[in-house]
Amino acid sequence: MKKKIILITGGQRSGKSSYAMKLALSNSDKPMYLATSAPWDEEHQKRIKRHQHDRGSNWTTIEELRDIQVVNVEQKVVVIDCLTLWTTNFLNDHEGNIDTILSEITSRFDAFTKQNALFIFVTNEIGLGGVSANALQRKFTDLLGWVNQHVTSKADEVFLMISGIPIKIK
Repeated sequence: MKKKIILITGGQRSGKSSYAMKLALSNSDKPMYLATSAPWDEEHQKRIKRHQHDRGSNWTTIEELRDIQVVNVEQKVVVIDCLTLWTTNFLNDHEGNIDTILSEITSRFDAFTKQNALFIFVTNEIGLGGVSANALQRKFTDLLGWVNQHVTSKADEVFLMISGIPIKIK
């Protein structure tokens, strides 16, 4: 297998994860799912259970909140869901220094994607809705925007999801 990176981006409930899973299943009958978020409240637990149910038993699920670079996906098809939640896990590191956090995230991403695998990353476009009055939200929007730009620069293909429709933009 030759390494390939695909990024799927879009708004909340735009069909990103469903499309990522369909894409993975079209390339493997035993794909991997790398979950990057721990359940933090009841609503999020329900969302995680829905995702687990949607995947079925042919998926291998790995949960890794931060150190994705240690997960062996060599010669596998893997959906990483999602960059937004993964980035959230770093937000309070280094006293919130965005440059240091961004460096750490991109370093881990680059180490992870050195493997020969089909990587299908899911992320959110959160900066399209204007500028938040909340300073932490502005900081996170900037951080995720830069993470998404880094991943896009490395990606072979990028899809923007709008109302369940994938639009190839790279």
